[in-house]
Amino acid sequence: MRSLFSKSTFALCLSAFLLASCTQKDTHHKIVISVPDQKMILYKDTQPIAEYYVSTSKYGIGDRPGSYATPLGTLEVRRKIGDYTPPGGVMKSRRFTGEILQPDAPGRDPIVTRILWLNGLEPGNSNAFGRCIYIHGTPEERNIGKPASFGCIRMRSVDIINLYNTIGVGAKVQIIDTPFPEPALPSAAPIVVQQVQAGG
Repeated sequence: MRSLFSKSTFALCLSAFLLASCTQKDTHHKIVISVPDQKMILYKDTQPIAEYYVSTSKYGIGDRPGSYATPLGTLEVRRKIGDYTPPGGVMKSRRFTGEILQPDAPGRDPIVTRILWLNGLEPGNSNAFGRCIYIHGTPEERNIGKPASFGCIRMRSVDIINLYNTIGVGAKVQIIDTPFPEPALPSAAPIVVQQVQAGG
């Protein structure tokens, strides 16, 4: 009986350990998105390591359901979707449909390539997860750098792949309604200056 209890306890402890390992949050990376600048800066700890142009909502800022606005404040990456979706791969209901679009494909505006599903951590953005507010790829790359989305944060496919491969679940995302005070990196171009293992 004692031996059986020990094995059961070991199994429970092992399960708990494996679950904790799988759900370990990325506490080293942080994303800051400026709505006025239409730009994202990625930090590892306190060091800026990359910046990208983005596209936030053409309906402004807010968190009311049905508003199509981009929420402000502190959020986190709750889910990562699209590990093996090819660049330009169309995603419907968060699944790859098999269709692949080239950048700026005429008349098309689906979610493509990768999804980082955001969860709001403040009262002012508590609807974000239920509203399906994502950071995701877009085929409308011509509109990157100006407000054009329906609430999400859009990126070029090459940029969302770089970001997706760098950060882990739990990484904080801060969306602000003020410009960045000064360039965090020497160049204003959207360029990855360092590639870091997710969650590292």
